Amino acid sequence: MTISSQLFWAAGLSLYVLAVLFVTRIPYRAMVARGMEPIRAVYYNRKIVHMLAGGVGSLMVPLVFDSPWFPLVCGLLLTLLTYGAHATGLRFYWFQTDENRNDVKFALMWALSVSLLWWLLDNPWLAILPALYMAFGDGVTGIARNLMVRRRSKSPIGNVFMLIVCAPLGWVIGGLAEPAIPVWGLISAIVATWIERYEFGPIDDNVLITVAASGVLLLGTSVGPLF
Repeated sequence: MTISSQLFWAAGLSLYVLAVLFVTRIPYRAMVARGMEPIRAVYYNRKIVHMLAGGVGSLMVPLVFDSPWFPLVCGLLLTLLTYGAHATGLRFYWFQTDENRNDVKFALMWALSVSLLWWLLDNPWLAILPALYMAFGDGVTGIARNLMVRRRSKSPIGNVFMLIVCAPLGWVIGGLAEPAIPVWGLISAIVATWIERYEFGPIDDNVLITVAASGVLLLGTSVGPLF
């Protein structure tokens, strides 16, 4: 693709993400109006943003960009936007909270993991895999826990749903590598699912998922196919 067409896609996807951020006020207000606790509505909305913004955006990266610079810059701009909302007190209250800034870490880890893996592996599909785990896998996990536990928690039930989502992603996308490494892709999904349960102070699951899954993919491409 030409630079101009990629700039067009970068602008278009950025506008799409902004639209997701603002349109999600609608389900937040609907959930609160029906009597849901505001904090539970926030966590539902955060996972919706994960999947619609982070997940869909990730899937578009290999389709419309030829360079990792575009997702890096777009992701860092989103990081600045979400951080600025916290820093100024003008939070997107329908998905941001005073308790943590995990949404900022999500945007930052998305930008870093996609771009760095692309540079290191020279494969945009493998590059988006940890971001897909973070977006769709952790997104489904949070929704399942919110439904069943009815609060933010690290209940194992969420990890069951995460593995159901991540395992096929790892297998299929791992198979797109040259040479194909679907087993390593599956291992990365299992590792991401297991480590999602943990947080170490400011190091939250967004950081752990992307770093752990990226490490497995780097190892897998170095070792080569297992079978």
